[in-house]
Amino acid sequence: MKTRSTLMMAFVLAAGCAPPQAAPAATPEVAPVRTMDANQALDQLAEAFFEATLPLSPTTATFIGDARFNDRYTAGFVPETRAAFRALGAEYEARLAAIDRAALEEEHQLTYDVFRWNLENARAAEQFPSHLMPLNQFFNFTAGFAQMGSGTGLHPFKTVKDYDDFLSRIGAFERVVDASIANMREGVATGIVQPRILMERALPQLSAHVVADPAQSLFWGPIASMPATFSAADRARLTTAYTQAIRERIVPTFRRLHDFVRDEYLPRTRTTVGLSALPNGRAWYEHMVRTSTTTNLTPEQVHEIGLAEVARIHREMETVMRQVGWTRDLKSFMQHMQMAPQFRYGTREEMLADYRAAQARIDASTDRLFDVKPRANYEIRPVEPFRERSFSGGSYTAASPDGSRPGVFHLNTYDPGSRPRYGMESLLIHEGSPGHHFQISIQRELEHLPRIRRFGGFTAYAEGWGLYAETLGRELGLYQDPYQYFGYLSSELWRAIRLVLDTGIHAKGWTHEQAIAYAQQNSANSLTSTQSEVERFSAIPGQGLAYKIGQMKITELRERARTALGPRFDIKAFHRAVLESGALPLDVLDAKIDRWIAAQQRR
Repeated sequence: MKTRSTLMMAFVLAAGCAPPQAAPAATPEVAPVRTMDANQALDQLAEAFFEATLPLSPTTATFIGDARFNDRYTAGFVPETRAAFRALGAEYEARLAAIDRAALEEEHQLTYDVFRWNLENARAAEQFPSHLMPLNQFFNFTAGFAQMGSGTGLHPFKTVKDYDDFLSRIGAFERVVDASIANMREGVATGIVQPRILMERALPQLSAHVVADPAQSLFWGPIASMPATFSAADRARLTTAYTQAIRERIVPTFRRLHDFVRDEYLPRTRTTVGLSALPNGRAWYEHMVRTSTTTNLTPEQVHEIGLAEVARIHREMETVMRQVGWTRDLKSFMQHMQMAPQFRYGTREEMLADYRAAQARIDASTDRLFDVKPRANYEIRPVEPFRERSFSGGSYTAASPDGSRPGVFHLNTYDPGSRPRYGMESLLIHEGSPGHHFQISIQRELEHLPRIRRFGGFTAYAEGWGLYAETLGRELGLYQDPYQYFGYLSSELWRAIRLVLDTGIHAKGWTHEQAIAYAQQNSANSLTSTQSEVERFSAIPGQGLAYKIGQMKITELRERARTALGPRFDIKAFHRAVLESGALPLDVLDAKIDRWIAAQQRR
């Protein structure tokens, strides 16, 4: 799922979590009790942490199927929420340190490492004022709220209580919007503001919800699809309540935020697009690189990796170019791929039908490489019109653990003439099976793990897995059409270009125009796609680095295992080893696979 890199981490003390006393060396038979005590203490601490975060992140609770806080709404940039997370983090970082990691069994050591990484990273992030820039065109909390209230998003609309709960959330949303305006005013006063181009893109997303007729609002969806089982009295009451809420609360709130951005904030935004242009921006970006990649790579090292990968992939693309009989240079071939009508979709409906047909074909092929699969299914839906202009090509939202909501691959069908047919198989593998749908759903179904492991995430692992899944296309029987293989290479190339663009924008001072020019010179992407992607990198510094860095690590680990195990290497077993513990920081994953290789060698 393309989301923020990790779930916000905070911790609360659980009773009985004091670290156990060490067993005497002369009585080794006591050691298993000591180990079990440490494991239990860690699990209790981890569960207490997760439980404490849910009231502070009620949409996370909804997302995982926990309905206890469905009448609440807040955001991480709200002052009270930030303070609560900070206090919990400080408390639980100390309590975690009191547990002896060496006393833990291997799987619990992974829990310890994940727990510690998130706590330390959250503490490191506190010095950077991201809360003063709470709104942009890509991670737009208002868009997320609108999706949630559409009737087809995270919030359930199955019972009368569900409908009443969302009415309560609307009131909380008003307060969050007010907090965002206050934060942005503080940002203006301290010189922490968004790039102008990003806020220009955000304005249409806000104005889309300023409607005269409540029935034309996205928030009318629950009323239009109200269950027939509701009584006549409930139907009438809820229809009236939602009509009033849209007219008197939703529309005025969106109008207030829109007008603030247009009239007060936009004139004070900046012409630069990189994070390094802000106070302490260099250190801020270095932190974002560490957060996104879970490595200690510097921006300069990432930039050089990107340049090398771009050159390598270009050479592979030239091989395909010659295979299909193109006799001119790669640049002209890319332009041909951009312009030729046979490589583009004609309508949204055609695009959706093509992806849905391929979904069944791909899902049937995964037995070749996997003996572990998710129980959940996934659907393909178009990105909503109000946010499609500034959205990426696709994204995945995980299924609910209870099976009430399937996984969803949101496919961007905006401007179908700019969407390449030859990119279909690689994008579907990445977002669906065996990409994000496999990885995220399998992780959520690991019921023996603490919830911080089941529902947390690391972008380098998750997006690295998605891009790694694309490399499996030929092994899955795909990419038989050389143009589909070129599409895969174009996808991989774009992830390599991201390394160059993201570091160029945020560490090297590239302008918006410089970034677009580099991307256009080195890829087959349309101008529409390139512009939205460059704007995305500007909005979420570092996130675009995770894909290639994560994929390269998983590919490296596969080759390491294959070399070490020789004929005993089993690709299904390797994939199971990568997936069976959920998302991990890359160094933790590296150490885990080394232990797995050693265990295979002992067999």
